[in-house]
Amino acid sequence: MPMCSASDLEFRAAFEAGALPVAEFDHRAHLRLAYAYLVEGDPESALVSMRSALAAFLSRNGIDPAKYHETITRAWILAVRHFIAKAPDTASFEELAERQPQMLDSRIMLTHYSRDRLFSAEARAEFVLPDIDPIPEYR
Repeated sequence: MPMCSASDLEFRAAFEAGALPVAEFDHRAHLRLAYAYLVEGDPESALVSMRSALAAFLSRNGIDPAKYHETITRAWILAVRHFIAKAPDTASFEELAERQPQMLDSRIMLTHYSRDRLFSAEARAEFVLPDIDPIPEYR
């Protein structure tokens, strides 16, 4: 059973409180937030939490809400869940990243989606299934 470290929980709390600068919310930080939500629940509840946290982040920082991308958000929740399943006894996000470093490659979604499909207006607005290779799902 994966766990969140105190540092992971502090990171999530800082993000939710608006204390994380925009410049520090990179791909790794997105994955860390997804990890923190997934450790506490299933992919659907993690997705709901992630959507809410991202919407608040965009609003708080004056970023156009259209920047939110539903397919990328959901696909990365599923991908992080996949990497957790491959290393279920992790004690922190950092340990998971060390054991599954391929997840840090932000281009990994392009092994599942064509560029046209992933970056389409439809994919931004709603979840679209991969057109190259399915993302593994766990129940």
